[in-house]
Amino acid sequence: MDLRFTPEEIAFREEVRTFFRTEIPAEIRAKVSEGRKLAREDYVTSQRILNDKGWAVPHWPVEHGGQSWSAVQRYIFMEELMQAAVPLPLQFNCFMVGPVIATFGNEAQKQRFLPRIKSLEDWWCQGFSEPGAGSDLASLKTRAVREGDHYIVDGQKTWTTLGQYADWMFCLARTNPDAKKQAGISFLLIDMKTPGVTVRPIITIDGRHEVNEVFLDNVKVPVENLVGEENKGWDYAKFLLANERTGIARIGMSKERIARIKRLARSTPAGAGTMWDDLDFRSRLASVEIELKALEITQMRVVAAQATRDPTKPDPASSILKIKGSELQQATTELLLELAGPNGLPAQRDEAGHNDMESLFAWADTAAPTYFNMRKVSIYGGSNEIQHNVIAKAILGL
Repeated sequence: MDLRFTPEEIAFREEVRTFFRTEIPAEIRAKVSEGRKLAREDYVTSQRILNDKGWAVPHWPVEHGGQSWSAVQRYIFMEELMQAAVPLPLQFNCFMVGPVIATFGNEAQKQRFLPRIKSLEDWWCQGFSEPGAGSDLASLKTRAVREGDHYIVDGQKTWTTLGQYADWMFCLARTNPDAKKQAGISFLLIDMKTPGVTVRPIITIDGRHEVNEVFLDNVKVPVENLVGEENKGWDYAKFLLANERTGIARIGMSKERIARIKRLARSTPAGAGTMWDDLDFRSRLASVEIELKALEITQMRVVAAQATRDPTKPDPASSILKIKGSELQQATTELLLELAGPNGLPAQRDEAGHNDMESLFAWADTAAPTYFNMRKVSIYGGSNEIQHNVIAKAILGL
């Protein structure tokens, strides 16, 4: 298998690289690189620039705003986007609910939702996890009972990322309590302004409000907001989660962070020199970079094989990418925290998230929050322990 890029692919890489670095505001990209909180407007601004270019959802079908790019071009696009520290198009819109509606939704749903999803006119959140159903998602207890032309939904969702901004939620709910647990679940689209929907913040260990609890009390959802068939929601969720797990690898993001670590190490005092002179630190950084290159080659093999796969069927190789990609993201944040040292401890921050240090280490105030926040990457999208089970069953046949 030849994994080298063709001249045409190299030219494409230069085109997208130039666009990201010249058209996306530098102050937004700096926030991403430094691990600072993005405002809602930052996400909207960036995604609408991409959407105006026709690049917000290049992986979607062409008739819904996608590009007729090859799998390799899509791969290059995402790698360059992350290495340029451009905010990812909102995951919940572009990589989760959008592809589900485009693949399994009816024509009315496609016409109603897809244009607003890609332009970020509607902000979506994910209603999957519950207090008693995380990695064992099929144990969810949220119920949807049909009454005429509506479902009445009752239950609770948790870890709902950026739900405080959301206009809509795509939600898994049990519509047949008597069926085997995976077989009785449906995929519903819920307007967050519907009476009975309550969003409560969860403040995480890094001091940020990123995730939420969502309570659903006697919420009326029109039957027309059911995606696909009733009780087939688990199939759509597996399709969605395979896309999420592949994206969690985020090789470009780890590359960008490694490049930043190298720059900072050359200017961070240590002993009589800098951290870059510390051979043990450089050795561990090199080990992470080597593993990242191995993962990149693995992902390119997966990309090359996509041309012959049924896009509606989950690829179990996505579990491999998810496991190793999340581990390497955590490893890079650990190196960054080590580089920050005591200067990475929490300091007094202003509303923009900056600390009060006017020194060489002013960058360090995000090192600890980023390190703690990234502990979650090996859990969401299906914990790494669960992904080992998927690999054992679907790839190794055990």
